[in-house]
Amino acid sequence: MTSAATVAALTRRIEELEAESEIRRLQARYMFLCDTPNPEFGVRDDAHRIDLIMELYSEDAVWEGVGEYYDGQFGRAEGAAAIREHFERFWSEEQAPALVLNAHYLTSEQIHVDGHEAAGQWIHVQPWLFSDGKSLLRSSRLNNSFRKVSGTWKITRTRTENVFVAPLAPGWASDHPSTSVLMKP
Repeated sequence: MTSAATVAALTRRIEELEAESEIRRLQARYMFLCDTPNPEFGVRDDAHRIDLIMELYSEDAVWEGVGEYYDGQFGRAEGAAAIREHFERFWSEEQAPALVLNAHYLTSEQIHVDGHEAAGQWIHVQPWLFSDGKSLLRSSRLNNSFRKVSGTWKITRTRTENVFVAPLAPGWASDHPSTSVLMKP
């Protein structure tokens, strides 16, 4: 292999590793912004949170729940405006019972980069606690797509499929924050 070919091969490998790293951070940031209470410093309210989430998506993105359990529960939102509406419904003041705790734990990561396009798969688990005292543990498979837009990786598809939903016993989480201390200066 010539020096030029070696440099080109190494450059491609570095670009792929950097893309994987950026996509990993992008997916983790999305999940972090979806946590309740929201732990992002300086986020004023859910409208601001949704603005930050929407910065992660391309204009032509799709957000969809698929499979026998999520088809009816989450449906499909096509385009940035529809995705924004999806999140606005989710964090609406009318949402009852209110979600008081939700934390996302990602595992089983696979990221596949092909130039300026990529796909990623994860399994995530999340506890949900509601204002009426009910709680559950939810797990989903994620099969997401990404594209580099003007030099920045964006989410082009969030696709989630239910693995399981398990009701949790009342009081299983004895202590949880009403606000995140990370939000304080």
